[in-house]
Amino acid sequence: MPIFSSKKQSPEPDKQPKQHRRSVKDSSQPTSTQENILQPEAAIDEEGKQEESIRPQKFADYIGQKDLKDVLDIAIKAAKSRGEVMDHLLLYGPPGLGKTTMAMILASEMGVNYKITSAPALERPRDIVGILVNLKPGDVLFIDEIHRLSRMTEEILYPAMEDYRLDITVGKGSSARTRSIPLSKFTLVGATTRVGALTSPLRDRFGLVQKLRFYEVDELSKIVLRSAELLQTPVNSEGATEIAKRSRGTPRIANRLLKRVRDYAEVKSFKNIDQPIAAEALQLFQVDPCGLDWTDRKMLSVIIENFNGGPVGLETLAAATGEDTQTIEEVYEPYLMQIGYLSRTPRGRVATKAAYQHMGFKPPNEQLSLL
Repeated sequence: MPIFSSKKQSPEPDKQPKQHRRSVKDSSQPTSTQENILQPEAAIDEEGKQEESIRPQKFADYIGQKDLKDVLDIAIKAAKSRGEVMDHLLLYGPPGLGKTTMAMILASEMGVNYKITSAPALERPRDIVGILVNLKPGDVLFIDEIHRLSRMTEEILYPAMEDYRLDITVGKGSSARTRSIPLSKFTLVGATTRVGALTSPLRDRFGLVQKLRFYEVDELSKIVLRSAELLQTPVNSEGATEIAKRSRGTPRIANRLLKRVRDYAEVKSFKNIDQPIAAEALQLFQVDPCGLDWTDRKMLSVIIENFNGGPVGLETLAAATGEDTQTIEEVYEPYLMQIGYLSRTPRGRVATKAAYQHMGFKPPNEQLSLL
């Protein structure tokens, strides 16, 4: 949707770029501690605003990840008592578990501003330089997908993280010289789904390295009830539990499914979302009682029907399902392995006995499998 669709178009086209820049500048004035450096507020759609509205703003409202919250609570209190910035923090784990939210809460608890960006947006060295020199004392800089940083950008971060300085080269050839620019002390929070893809020099510069785990059903149920209250959607505990069971242990999916169930209930004129209504709605959206969607079931059925349960190589599985290997490894496999439906072996992927039963196939005869 165009940003200025609700405004009357100017009769002077040559002045449009100035108007656009002025609008972005105005919208960049934050009303809270947030400074979104990627996107002006005017460009955030309604769905994005709803997503922001249900994000917890403090640890007391953040449900789950108790061990991580305890570690960060100690780190924050220790840093504040000494009047220092907190150590750099690396958060890793599957997508949708709350890494970005955790960084926002960390800044809120420290009483400082935060800035958000992602590694793919930092293509050129000047991109990260511009961010670093504008950081204020104590600021939290959140870099998503940090494993995708370019080599030059990563090398700029080394002295910035260790000594809070920026090394730049002035001139070329024999006249080239290096200048060091002091930076404000800040906390870098990196998020990644592939911690093994980070280089050792970068990973070792983080004082805290913490993993986010999948959520339990009772935790997700509380998240659904909290989000439903903020969205003014009536959901009882049974309906919230039904949504939680199908959320793959992930709050982002739980909130997404809640919105789809809300749409269904509103169209069908249901005043309250209970277990039968939630189940009926999610069945319509092809999310089964275990949280498997169409692609999950397709993967399992291909392994069982086309390859006799496996083992089947990753490349072969990707070709047979039409998905790329990275999506299979990072999106679908973790949950299927977590619930015991898929197993990785040196020879390839294998569907388990539980997967056969869930998909409605007769498990292979164990005696025949030993022959």
